[in-house]
Amino acid sequence: MITAAAAGLGLLIGLSLGALGGGGSVLTVPALVYVIGQDAQAATASSLFIVGIAAAAGALGHPRSGHVRWGIGLAFGVVGIAASLAGTAGNRLVDPNVLLLSFAVVVLIAAAGMLAQIRRSTDDSAAERRLVHSGGTAAGTSPAPRREPPRATSDSGVGGTDRRLTAARAGKVVAAGLLVGFMTGFFGVGGGFVVVPALVLALRMPMQQAVATSLLVIALNSTSSLLARAGSAHFDWSVIVPFTLAAVAGSLAGKKVADRFSGMALTRAFAVLLIAVAVYTATSSIIGLAS
Repeated sequence: MITAAAAGLGLLIGLSLGALGGGGSVLTVPALVYVIGQDAQAATASSLFIVGIAAAAGALGHPRSGHVRWGIGLAFGVVGIAASLAGTAGNRLVDPNVLLLSFAVVVLIAAAGMLAQIRRSTDDSAAERRLVHSGGTAAGTSPAPRREPPRATSDSGVGGTDRRLTAARAGKVVAAGLLVGFMTGFFGVGGGFVVVPALVLALRMPMQQAVATSLLVIALNSTSSLLARAGSAHFDWSVIVPFTLAAVAGSLAGKKVADRFSGMALTRAFAVLLIAVAVYTATSSIIGLAS
């Protein structure tokens, strides 16, 4: 029964991870705690293995599409290693219910940021439509030029403009990488629920690129945090193995799901997923603290 439940949950989480570039680990920890029955510390350790493997498998499906931003993804991973070790140390000192409640708060913040991005994009599109319908003129002025989406610059920063843009983004990459690394170690998650908003909101990366790059970051962060826990964590392989195999299958199928939907639809689905999981986790944690 536990094996079947683990496989079913793994498939669902893998689909989410492959399609959205995050959400897999957000679902994995609560699923292992509330459905499988693991304690918070064991669930966070198991989640690192499951999500790391699934993310690596999902990332393999993206390079041919050209969506993976390797330079930014590797920068996130390298910067976050030390922070993930600090987060892992903090994980052992926190009450499980406090850990899960904090987890829910962070997820809600990420969801709010994604919804704000949707609203801004919708407002910009509406303004452009009004401009087109009005002829794009005001008191004899010439039509405003159509605003094209920003072109992705190369990670290598070839050319003066690209170097300036890369330098301007470097601080954001470092700050976001440290945050993601700490979250990975502290909450036992790959960090996709932070990586995707960071890439979309801070670096203005298109959703499809953010999803693909997030999978690379998740795999790197999960590996470093898992190595930090290897000597002390308990792993229930009867749960982890079927969960992981199903999650890998789901993540590969999730890539096909992502190709069928627009970036706006994926962003909205990601935000709704985060809110639902955060509300349930927060409610259960508060009940646990009160009892």
